[in-house]
Amino acid sequence: MSATTPILYSYFRSSCSWRVRIALAMKKIKYKQVPVHLLNNGGEQHSDQYKSMNLMEQVPTLLIDDITLTQSLAILEYLEESRPDVRPLLPGDPKLRFKVRQISEIINSGIQPVQNLSVLQAIGPEKKMKWGHDYIYKGFVAIENLLKDVAGKYCVGDEITFADILLVPQVYNATRFKVNMDDFPMIKRINEVLSEVEEFKEAHYSCQPDTPEELRPKSE
Repeated sequence: MSATTPILYSYFRSSCSWRVRIALAMKKIKYKQVPVHLLNNGGEQHSDQYKSMNLMEQVPTLLIDDITLTQSLAILEYLEESRPDVRPLLPGDPKLRFKVRQISEIINSGIQPVQNLSVLQAIGPEKKMKWGHDYIYKGFVAIENLLKDVAGKYCVGDEITFADILLVPQVYNATRFKVNMDDFPMIKRINEVLSEVEEFKEAHYSCQPDTPEELRPKSE
């Protein structure tokens, strides 16, 4: 593996960037972060320089091990496969691995893309809150039911997995779209437990280099 410090192109409130920050922290990988503002000047992700790294013009992009990685769940898979002995994020049992990936894909494919920035911009300001709320709610109904069979301390058993890494940013998005988390007691409990894990605190949107001052924690 390359000795060069990895570089993460990220936006503080992007749930996909947030996932990768958690995974990097879990894998004890030190990295440099380069903010990509998704709104300034029409979106810095659309610049020619950024497009040369990420043809989808999305965040995150991770430069690591002399390769360029895009798509957050694929990045998590790469980090797990290249560093399997550092805080494993997938269970050994293939049936449990399936459950982790099933929950992860509900978020990754069934919820997040439908309520991301580009879709909401197309939907328009009058409809975006209901649109985002309804799709998150539908996905959380499915996840809540799956958790009844597989959850322990975390989403799947008692070890942190991809499912937990994807869940936390999505719960934050749910609160932004005024989803009543009391309707999802298992998701709510797991999110609260994960919020106390140091790696999740480190990756939180409120303490990133590009977090606006007004969104940072207020000192006592």
